[in-house]
Formats: sequence, C-alpha cells, structure tokens
Amino acid sequence: MLNLYPLAFARADHKLHFATMQTNFTARVRQNTSLPVTGGLLPLFEAVVNSIQSIEELVDVQGAQIFVRIHRDIVQPELNLLNSGIAAGREALAPITGFTVTDNGVGFNEANMESFETLDSEKKFDKGCRGIGRLLWLKAFSHVHVSSIFKDNNGLLKERTFQFTSSKGITDLKIVDSSIKKTHATIRLEGFEERYRKNTRKTSQAIADSLVEHCLWYFVRDGGAPTITIIDGEIQINLDDVYTNYMLTSSQSDTLSILDQRFELLHIKARANATVTHGIAFCADNRMVLHEKLSGKIPGLHGKLSADGDDFTYTCYVSSSFLNAAVRPERTGFDLPEKDSEENLLLNEITMEKLRTKIAEKAAAHLDKYLQITRIQSRARIESYISAKGPRYRPVLKRIPEAELTVDPNISDKDLELVLHKSLYKIETELVSEGHDILQPGAEDNAEDYTRRVADYMSKAADVKKSDLASYVSHRKVIIDLLEIAIKRDATGNYQREDLIHGMIMPMKCTSNDIFAHQSNLWLIDERLAFHDFLASDKTLKSMPITGDKSTKEPDLCILNVYDNPILVSDSQSPPLASITIVEIKRPMRNDAGPGDVDDPVEQAINYLDKIRQGQATTANGRPIPESASIPGFCYIIADLTPRLKDRCKKHHDMQVTHDKMGFFKYNQNVHSYIEVISFDRLVQSAKERNRSFFAQLGFPTT
Repeated sequence: MLNLYPLAFARADHKLHFATMQTNFTARVRQNTSLPVTGGLLPLFEAVVNSIQSIEELVDVQGAQIFVRIHRDIVQPELNLLNSGIAAGREALAPITGFTVTDNGVGFNEANMESFETLDSEKKFDKGCRGIGRLLWLKAFSHVHVSSIFKDNNGLLKERTFQFTSSKGITDLKIVDSSIKKTHATIRLEGFEERYRKNTRKTSQAIADSLVEHCLWYFVRDGGAPTITIIDGEIQINLDDVYTNYMLTSSQSDTLSILDQRFELLHIKARANATVTHGIAFCADNRMVLHEKLSGKIPGLHGKLSADGDDFTYTCYVSSSFLNAAVRPERTGFDLPEKDSEENLLLNEITMEKLRTKIAEKAAAHLDKYLQITRIQSRARIESYISAKGPRYRPVLKRIPEAELTVDPNISDKDLELVLHKSLYKIETELVSEGHDILQPGAEDNAEDYTRRVADYMSKAADVKKSDLASYVSHRKVIIDLLEIAIKRDATGNYQREDLIHGMIMPMKCTSNDIFAHQSNLWLIDERLAFHDFLASDKTLKSMPITGDKSTKEPDLCILNVYDNPILVSDSQSPPLASITIVEIKRPMRNDAGPGDVDDPVEQAINYLDKIRQGQATTANGRPIPESASIPGFCYIIADLTPRLKDRCKKHHDMQVTHDKMGFFKYNQNVHSYIEVISFDRLVQSAKERNRSFFAQLGFPTT
C-alpha cells in the first residue's frame, strides 16, 4: 500500500509549492520496523499504554477500567484444568493466538483516528508516543481488528470499526451511529506469529507480572494506574494486586548527573520470585525500554537480598529527558555509543557503559546495608573452600581485591575455583611484568624507592611461590583420594581395570620425553622415582632407547636413574651409578597368579629386568651405561594380596611379609634386585603417611 505525504519546497519564483512523497507501508512494517523475537509482548504493552492514555483524556476517570483477554488455541475446559494446577508440571500452556484489550477511554475519536492514520504522528509526542506503536502490532500479529465507540466533533456517539494489516493497512472502515451510550475501544491482536509466540511468557501470571514491570511508572506515580484486569479463561488477575504483591516497600527516588544531564532514579525492592533478577531498567517516555542484569556489577549483589526477613530483588528504574530523546522509535533500545572511547571522551558523549557504571555506584550505595550480610557470607564461603579444598590460594588471598572476592555465597566449588584461579593468574601476570621493570630501573628511580619496589616485588613473588607449593601438595591429596576410590568396588560389584589405576600413576603409551615430570605420580610408589633420567609407560622394550632389547613385551613402567658423581666417602671419584626400576600394576583383587612370567607378576618383573640388562642398557641419549649387566634393579608389583599371590610370594619367592601385613619384600641376590609387592591399601596408606605433615600444614584432615 502506498501512502502519499505532502512535501513543501521553494522554486525559482520563491513561492512555496507542494509535491508528494510515497511511502510503502508494507516495507515500512516488514523491513524498517524492528522487534526482537523476545519482544512478543511489547505490542500488547503498547496497546495497554494507549488505553491508559485514552482514559487520561476523559474528564472524569472514575470507574476507568482496562481488560486484557488472552486467547489460546485450546478448548476452554482444558485451559481451566491447566491453569488450575491439575496438570501441573507440564512445560507450557496451550499456544497463545492473540490478545484483546478493551478500555472505557475516549475511544477512536476524530483526532485519535487521524493520528492513527499518520505514520510518525506527533499527536502524543509529549507523552512519549512516537507514532509507530501500532506498527509493532503488525510485526508480531498477522492482523488487528479495531472497534470503538466515540463522540464525534458534534458530540454524537458513533461506532467506528476497521481491520489493520501490514499488506493493506486500514481496510473495512465503517462508521455508524451507536446505540451504546458509553465510549470505549477494543483492540484485538490476532494471528500471533510463531517466532514471537514461542519466545513469549506463557502463563497469565507471568504476563501480568511482565505488564506491571513494563508499566511500573504508571503504578508508582501519584494517582496510580486505572484498574487493569487480565482474563485467561476463568482466571482473572487484577494488576493492582500484582503491584501490591510485587512491591516490598515503597519506592525511593534519587538523582544522578552525568555531563550536565540529569537522570531520575527510582529504587524498587520487589518481592523475590524465581523469574526476576536484580537489574537496571532503562526507561523512556514513562515506559521500560531495556532491562539489564545488575549482578556482577556490584560486589556482593548475587542472589536474593533480605530486608526484615523478607527476600527481595532490586531494580533501579532510570529515566530522563536525555533518554527520551535518545530512545529508538520502536522503544527497543537507545541510539547511544556502547563503550567509552577517547573519541567519546573528547566529544563529551554519554555512553551506555558510563551510564551503567554511575547507576551501579548509586545502587550500591542504596543497597549497602543489605549487601554487608552477603559480603560476610561470601567471605565465609571462600574461607571454607580454601581451608578444605583450595589451600594454594591462602598465600595470595590478601593480594586479591575485595571486589573480586565478593562471590555468591551459594557458588559451586567449580565456579569458585575458576574465580580464584583467575585472580591468581592476574597476580602472576603482574608479577612477570613487574619483574621486567625491576630489572631495568629508570633513571628517575632513587635508591629508597627502588629498594621499596624490590621489597614489594620479592614479597609478592614469595606469596606466589608459596601458592605453587600449596598447589602441588593439594594435587597430591587429590590423587591419593582418587586412588582410594579407584581401588574400591563400583556399584556393579566390579573392580576398576588396571589401566585406570596405571593412568593415575603414569599416563600410558608414553615416555618421559612425551610428558612433563608433574604429569606422573610416581611418588605414590617411591619418592625417589620422581627423579629419573628416562621413563617409559606401557611401551615395548624395543621402543625404549635405554634397553637395546628387541622384545615386544611391555612392562607397565620402566625407569632408568642415572646419578652423576654421587657424594661418597672415598679417596677417588666414583664412576656414575645407575638403577633400573620395573613397576607392574595388576587389577584390584585379581586372583589368578600362577607359575611362569605370564601369570606370576614377580617373575614377570624379573624377566623384564633381565632382558634390559642383556640388551646392554644405555641412557636416554644413547650413551652406554658401564657394566649394564650388574645395574641395580628395583621391581615393584602393585596388586592386592589375594590368596594365590600370597602363596607365590611365600612359597616360590621366599619373600618376607611387611610389618603391617600389607606387602612382601626381598632382595634377590641372584638377579641383583630389590623386589617388593605392595598392596593397594599399603600404597594409599604409605602415600598418606609420607604426606601427612604437608596436608596438616595446609589444613587438610589427616585422619
């Protein structure tokens, strides 16, 4: 549909002439009117605001009412069942097909109809109306039916009806005499578009809550709002009741000035519910335009707050003539720069970032007494976590800004760990930067300042190193706890496979050239194994550069230690010493030990050791190790002491039982090797005992 608009211009004869401009109404709605998919209720809100303003034009507003009826694609009795709670637990109600808004205001009189027919009308500009609210109707709904009783210019009551669509604009316009003696208007929004409908609140209560939030200013102002009733089948909700239940206390006014612009703030404490979060409501023309979450912008503002035993959520409503001028025509945002920049500072422009920061400061001051409790609870949560699970952060805790340490008291361990780790990483990054500056003092640095800077740097570095040490000890505690769980039976009554436990001690299918030292946990077996020249995990003998053997058999762990120039009480310098360690890991409670190097883990370890010696062992770099045939050997078998394994240890290998009865040991003179069978319980218990003092220092339980 094309609309013609007059355009005034002056020609060479200096007389004012008029031409016409054409406007494609369909394109204006579809292409040049924006509405986010989450804004499906905004057209309804616009219709309700229009009704409020129509009532305000009455001479006598006594008895003024607005009814909002929700239409659904469902048989009415079924709807009642759903809303009554009988079908509670279902995800959504029946689909909403449209809404009807009825008011007893002045109706579509001649002035209002002329404004309706004029795009970008300025009739109610002083009330914040931009003349495009009805275009939003057609963004979310396929068509609109309008029916109204009004007084014409002669004071006679007339009835006006018409259809309104994006393809044809206003059609089926009829004006007849009315027998009804009361003015009113009925707007029926029909054909709710699916993309808006599926992103819209579904229940009548949620819609009522949203309408109060959007039009809150009309309820807060002197005189309040007309009586507004939501009707959904047999359910009726009075918005005055919603507003009363919504507000915890009376609103409080405040002001804010930024670059000579004045902003009015309204501090609202609403009774807490699951759908409302703390936020900033940016308003224009007495209506909410944007609602942004405030959590994270104010230290301590996370979950619900409490006042005199009642939980509440806080919203700061912000309005000003500046925002009225900057709001976009569709009232879905503001034409303001988003971020502060040098250019914006030079131009003295107000940005959304600056607005948020200043508003957050005002909100923080308003909420300070409520946030004090949250800050105490937050600190207690952090202290509890650090004491039990995160001792590595204790040394640097005093260096983390208070704002970064004010977390939600109900935060999960995982999220709290991420918060603390981020702060620690920031400190470590600053330490690196400061270290470079310390090494290159400036010409202007005097001795006293430089000495102080070095002292501060060394103090921070010491705290970070303490944190690193605490982290390493904490890692050991976690590994021991995991191993203790891994050796137990699972819910099905089965034990873990040996490869799982193997991976906890040392990653499989790799060598020490493939991983860092801290990625293995050989200290579980013997602290000395953490210091090795070469280590291979579950690799064939022929693939190990230390063995020279061609066998494809795979020891679980093969470790070579080379000690250069050990300290000995001797008249001469001793040659380098070396040792080879073989570790075999068996599945918990495996009871199939038998003769031969296939079924006997002790014989299996000795056989691996013998093959390595016969292959003329070398270092990881390929250098020969003198007298490789007599290299000291250490064989560890990690396995549960099942009856058959005990029998092999006692009768066939003549091994001695340990004092705690949880293992066997022997030095085998024939193979020049110390051999020890360690039960999983002994492995865990021994690791705990060796690390007990460290755990105690960090505050971990040691029993």
